[in-house]
Amino acid sequence: MSRSEAFPVVVTGGSRGIGAATVALLAARGHPVVFSYASNDAAAQALCDRVAEEGGQAVACKGDAADEGAVAALFAACVDRFGPPGGVFANAGITGPACGLDDLSAEDLRRVLDVNVAGSFLTAQAALRSMPDGGAIVLMSSRAGRLGGAGEWLHYAASKGAIDTLCVGLAQEAGPKGFRVNAVAPGLIETEIHAAAGRGDRLKTAGSSVPMGRTGTAEEVARTVAWLMSDDASYISGTIVDISGGR
Repeated sequence: MSRSEAFPVVVTGGSRGIGAATVALLAARGHPVVFSYASNDAAAQALCDRVAEEGGQAVACKGDAADEGAVAALFAACVDRFGPPGGVFANAGITGPACGLDDLSAEDLRRVLDVNVAGSFLTAQAALRSMPDGGAIVLMSSRAGRLGGAGEWLHYAASKGAIDTLCVGLAQEAGPKGFRVNAVAPGLIETEIHAAAGRGDRLKTAGSSVPMGRTGTAEEVARTVAWLMSDDASYISGTIVDISGGR
């Protein structure tokens, strides 16, 4: 792998689920990775240790994805340690509670929008400012953005609709500056995010609706993210890639 191919990568929300799988995969492929995490110190350290044991490099930075200062510090840590990033995965996100709109509190709504929407905008903004030669930005969308999330996660789905718009608009705005901007839109993926929202049985009950007959894995999403950052996707921008088994 050449130096140009082993560019540093920034990942937000990298200590668990799809974020952790992406950190591990990119590090295994020779990319130094700097990732943020919200609160789980043990999980973040365990991931760094795992990457190091496998011969890679990963640095964890604790901070809220919706905090402009924390996002700036994350990118500064990458530049200071490894140089400007060549790839960014704006992965950090939360679902909020599983409920209908009637039962959704204003506080929960604002928090989902802060993390998922404002956090992604702030990450993309920091990427533009930290990558003088351009690079690849991958956003975290969801199939919920087009399926709607009715009666369950309408607030989450709406936040992901905003990410789809960010993907298309930023690809047009930043393309002339050397940036490719894409998004991944996972469907039913085996991560702990469902249990964290009080719907630990969701994968079993909803999995039957997937045409391929199974749920997906975090590693399958990670491989798509890595591909979108690679030269194999060099003419792809403004695209939202569904990872949903046809659902």
